[in-house]
Amino acid sequence: MNIISNQILFFFLLILLGSNACQNQQSKALSELSSIDLLRGEVLLCGDPEFGEISFFVSCKNATRTTFNLAVSLLHSFEYAEAEKAFAKVIDADPECAMAYWGVAMSLYHSLWFAPSDVDLDKGSRILAIANSIATTEREQEYLDAIGAYYQDWKEVDHKVRAKRYEKKMKDIYLKYQDDPEAAIFYALALRSTADPQDKEYKSQKRAGEILEDLFPDQPNHPGIAHYIIHNYDYAELADMALETARRYAEIAPASAHAQHMPSHIFTRLGLWDESISTNINSASSAVCYAEAVEMGGNWDQEIHAIDYLVYAYLQKGNNADAHEQYAYLKSMSQVTPLTTAVAYPIAAIPARMALENRDWKQASILELPKLDIPWEKHPWEKAIFHFARGLGAARSGDLITAKNELTMLYSLHEDLVNNDDKYRSNQVNIQIKTTEAWVSFAKGEFAKSLSLMTEAADLEDQSGKHPVTPCEVLPARELLGDLLLALNQPAEALEAYKIDLAGHPNRLNGIYGAAIAAKEMGNIEEANQYFEMLLKLTASSNSDRPEVLEARSYLKSI
Repeated sequence: MNIISNQILFFFLLILLGSNACQNQQSKALSELSSIDLLRGEVLLCGDPEFGEISFFVSCKNATRTTFNLAVSLLHSFEYAEAEKAFAKVIDADPECAMAYWGVAMSLYHSLWFAPSDVDLDKGSRILAIANSIATTEREQEYLDAIGAYYQDWKEVDHKVRAKRYEKKMKDIYLKYQDDPEAAIFYALALRSTADPQDKEYKSQKRAGEILEDLFPDQPNHPGIAHYIIHNYDYAELADMALETARRYAEIAPASAHAQHMPSHIFTRLGLWDESISTNINSASSAVCYAEAVEMGGNWDQEIHAIDYLVYAYLQKGNNADAHEQYAYLKSMSQVTPLTTAVAYPIAAIPARMALENRDWKQASILELPKLDIPWEKHPWEKAIFHFARGLGAARSGDLITAKNELTMLYSLHEDLVNNDDKYRSNQVNIQIKTTEAWVSFAKGEFAKSLSLMTEAADLEDQSGKHPVTPCEVLPARELLGDLLLALNQPAEALEAYKIDLAGHPNRLNGIYGAAIAAKEMGNIEEANQYFEMLLKLTASSNSDRPEVLEARSYLKSI
């Protein structure tokens, strides 16, 4: 009996020691929190402070549930800084809420945008270390393990590999917890973020879209479902499937600059320029409000992103006046925060579009970048847009020396991207190289070579997807193939090229004009009339002075 009592005593002593050890470990981990620079302060919202409706059940204090759900809503609309602040509020109120730490790590991930900085990766790893010292439920631990798989070994393992790890973990959670809609939603986002950009069947995007569409009827005001449906169908072949959702998302999260902008991804794919203009004006205004609220001391990257789509839409309506106004505003900026792809891309693309869409080849050949302190060495793909515009402009205005110099720059940038194993971006620059080489060959009278290169560029572009940061290629390669075929006096082939391109880029001004000219040169009066009328309808509200519009008016009056 005495022996049994001693054994029982020893057993309880082990439990007590283990409990103390765990408490000491947890206490030590929590003490690390003060050394982590969490974003804190009031959550700053502009306009209607609504971000949709979600209910993410977690085992945290009841008093923190409203703030936790707001934080997840912000996360779903990619309002990452404000999401982190909201999760920090939960941590301050309930330091043992493990999922609040998960939320901070998720706020640093930016799955569809760009890889986090080393500073953010270190911060995320440290915050997860604290979370993993806290006792929590099995399901919540699996959420922590999923995002932990992304942060694990971040110094040694490539971002894409770690993102795929996260996606696989989220798939397991989704399959295991069929009654957890957030698991399905975050898995759908993970599927989209790891989708192969070269897959023109869009297998991952379609699967993610199906998951989200199944959830939407029961949660019509969920910001993540609407947001991610748009991202998954942001392709010419799929955009029709997201039009109704696009028109709803801005209403679900009216306080989010990103939510105000996102519908324009679908509007752009479908050539709905007035709707794109409206939603991006709202997005840019919301972004200005936010920058002022947080005392940013400059312009926010979300405003620049909206302006890029806004300029593109104005140009498709032939509205040079409003496009120039936005460009002038961009050039007046002295500081933009943060300096991400969402900034570097528009800074290069907007001036390129202004010249190339207007076929001002001379202006394109002498382009200069706005004087913002962009670390271009970190953005070779974006910088290539600038050199492509200069090279194509030079080739088409007969300045072959400048064209060849710009090609040399493109070769170098392409090599950088190949060496970094960036297949998508290196392919995009390769398309620009072949396009520029095609027009250099044309200028030299090497017509067969020119046509071969331009056809190859168009075929390559047809096989590649569109990056979420861009409204469209700077100039679609197949539209440029149509231009080349017209220049080679092959109007029937040119018309076919324009038709194919307009199927993927509906209501592009230059595509419609090119088709009209090709039909006219073929003697196909009926089809020429249709395209010229389409051009006038497209530009009717712009009071456009584009020469293409003036030509359309003159032609239709003469028949």
